[in-house]
Amino acid sequence: MPSVPSERSESAGREPGKASWQWDGEGGGTDGGRADVLSGGGGGERGPGPNRRRLLLGAGVLAAGAAVWGVSRSSGGPEPAPPKPLPLPTRVNGPEPLWTYRGPAPMTPLRLDGRPNAPVHLSGDALRVLDRDTGAVTRTMEFPVSKGAPADSPVIVGAGRVFTTSPGHIDARTLIGPFADWSMPLPEELGDRVTLLGCDGSLLYGRAESRPLGPGGRLFAVNATTHTVVWSRPAAERGEGLVAALDWSGRLLARDSDPTAGVSLLDGATGRRLWGAAGSAAWSAIDLENLYLPDGAAGVRALRHADGVPRWSIAPGQGEEWRALPPVSDGTQVYVLRDNGLVTAHAVATGEQLWRHELPFRLDRRTRPVLAGAELIVPGPAADGLHHLETVSGRESRSFTDSGPGVDVWSVFTDGANLYGGHDSVLYAMGPLPVP
Repeated sequence: MPSVPSERSESAGREPGKASWQWDGEGGGTDGGRADVLSGGGGGERGPGPNRRRLLLGAGVLAAGAAVWGVSRSSGGPEPAPPKPLPLPTRVNGPEPLWTYRGPAPMTPLRLDGRPNAPVHLSGDALRVLDRDTGAVTRTMEFPVSKGAPADSPVIVGAGRVFTTSPGHIDARTLIGPFADWSMPLPEELGDRVTLLGCDGSLLYGRAESRPLGPGGRLFAVNATTHTVVWSRPAAERGEGLVAALDWSGRLLARDSDPTAGVSLLDGATGRRLWGAAGSAAWSAIDLENLYLPDGAAGVRALRHADGVPRWSIAPGQGEEWRALPPVSDGTQVYVLRDNGLVTAHAVATGEQLWRHELPFRLDRRTRPVLAGAELIVPGPAADGLHHLETVSGRESRSFTDSGPGVDVWSVFTDGANLYGGHDSVLYAMGPLPVP
């Protein structure tokens, strides 16, 4: 198997020993940024910056809160916490957003599984659908996080709907009106304990088990338009344990609960096993030619989509320390991101490196870049914003940041028409997708 050598990463503009991540309050905004009004969680309407009247009102609220705090202290009762200061307005640096929405709670973008056809703000308690033109909330759906990490409570989106389950049923709610919601009962032989695995735009995949739990249950696919079961089969075939739907490819990736047992690629249209390969599947990505999986603990390997034959791999070179994140492919080039901030573009067929670009911050598993036209948009920490890289050259064409306080990384997504990005509780409408 040919191996593509990696180049030693050059530290561009970093000071030795200085942290790559910038958190709350580090970096701040510049005086040249555009003003932006925080919507307070409602409609997200934009307007001028805070005037003297707003500042006086805010000062009055703080003064009243301080007075109440002082009375409570003198009464001898329990000492309440001092009032929190009002949030400061944010300023943006970059193209002026169409609108800004501030939700009532921080976003949990890792929970979103699929591609929505409308702007959405997903937090730990609910998914709020926003109007594409104004940012006003048009629909709210409650999806509280269960025990564990937020990513362990995925919200399945596809075919313009949000899919959930109830005993023996699949329930669907539309993102944009008219609200044609529906609930579909599954055949009794599948079982009433239903877990959804993902949606590729037309088919919704899941696993159903009986109570008490049977030996692995059954995998199934449902047509999201006709509300019919397309196929079902036992989930325990060939030692399959965990199964995930690969992004918009009509393929399922099965991996045993033992990470050393290997992986299998399944045909989403029939449920048939296509091929298997050894190795781990801690993460995965796919395009029309290759399936991309981890190579050891740090690298990335490309397996031919048709039959699983290894094509090429990338691993750290001598003296390099990095871990690859799930790559992004446009079908011709695949973009490999590393946790040290290095991004490289490679030919899908051969793995030949075409360009490299080093970002001034580190990346981690929360980094979910997107392709928009001829740009690869990479989200960074709260203080570093969104960075647009030209897919032809790797040159950074522009960036977008704000000065609002934040502790989370940025997220970015599209609804097929516009681009949206944000961090913590703030979401910006960035405008129409660029033309390729």
